[in-house]
Amino acid sequence: MEPPTKKSRPTEKRLPVPDDIVFDILTWLPVKSLIRFRCFSKSWYSTITNPIFITTHLNLNKAKESLCTDSNNNNNGYLLYTYVPKDFSSRDELCTAVYNSDHSLTQISAFQIPFSGFNVVSFCNGMFCLDCLIDRRDHIICLWNPSIRKFKTLAPVRLIDNVDSGTLRLDSVTLGLAYNSQNNDFKILRLARFYKITEEFVINREGTKAEIYTSSIDSWRKVEISVESLSRPIFVFYNLGKRCIFVNGALHFIAYIQGYEFILSFDVDDERFREIKLPQNYSSGFNRRSRQLGVYNGSLALIVCCYEHDDHATRSCICLIWEMKEYGVAESWTRTKKCITMNPLDSCYGCTDNGEILIKNSIRLVSFNPENHQNIFAIEDAHWADYTANSMESLVLLDGGKSVSEYKD
Repeated sequence: MEPPTKKSRPTEKRLPVPDDIVFDILTWLPVKSLIRFRCFSKSWYSTITNPIFITTHLNLNKAKESLCTDSNNNNNGYLLYTYVPKDFSSRDELCTAVYNSDHSLTQISAFQIPFSGFNVVSFCNGMFCLDCLIDRRDHIICLWNPSIRKFKTLAPVRLIDNVDSGTLRLDSVTLGLAYNSQNNDFKILRLARFYKITEEFVINREGTKAEIYTSSIDSWRKVEISVESLSRPIFVFYNLGKRCIFVNGALHFIAYIQGYEFILSFDVDDERFREIKLPQNYSSGFNRRSRQLGVYNGSLALIVCCYEHDDHATRSCICLIWEMKEYGVAESWTRTKKCITMNPLDSCYGCTDNGEILIKNSIRLVSFNPENHQNIFAIEDAHWADYTANSMESLVLLDGGKSVSEYKD
């Protein structure tokens, strides 16, 4: 008698996961994982490089970062800085470090800037704007996403047709990078001021001209600087190495008209310029050295560096922080901090949300605590620095397109 045979179980058919479920799952993954998973299948590659997926992933990351900030994340934000190797053996590096609650720094990333001679001028949602001005004529601008090792060289800008005629030169250029949440688009505002050389070699400065770049259509167009309350030509201050401030959906610059200083804001949604008044007598009683805009506790802020006396070489520098408590309301300006640094400073890079000042003296970049007048941390050989309350990566530029290049460290 033959032994009984086992009945084989019927093969279970695995149903494919619906595409919309795969889409939703992938949007929650970090950029590094998504870059690897492009190789999993043609379907996944097509999904991850799709512009709709890239935008969805970006907006979800923005929402997650906002929740982390609102829930009192266990750190004091993030420090971004470019590091210059002492032996110049390699290109500059862009470093990101967590500013821990114990006031120490933990570096979480370091990316080589893909080209030399460029300055980091602005950043937003994981994207960086870099520029290089050659002979005051050619202004090269790049968008760079270090997380995916891709950059895009933008089309040349020509605000005035006869710039190349020999009579006009660029006097100064200011750039601002912003994210337009209405259209899920990045925009760059470029403010340029020219001077004209006459036959008698007299220099006449022209008013500031504006042009805006929109990433979705990959093109520049002119924008008129028109403010209802102001009729005369507007000039924008240019601070080498400083970015403009993006807060409350608008870019902000310090501007002036014949001795009157104010903040010029540009709403990236309706593309209108507006005037915001500076605090009255914001440096009264001091000899002002410099001032710049910043973000403090999520609000627009003015950081003023000044001295008590004219002898800059021997006197300590004083930093004043003015915070606009209610956006757009001039009466809400409040002087929040006053600190005295022990050493003369070269540059001020803004402030952290806990009120520390990022300054660069003759030797290093330091974070200065105005409460106890102590340097919290110091970084040597830092060329550029900035602070952000949250840090995020994105897939922007992954879908390729015209003039997008990939590189390896």
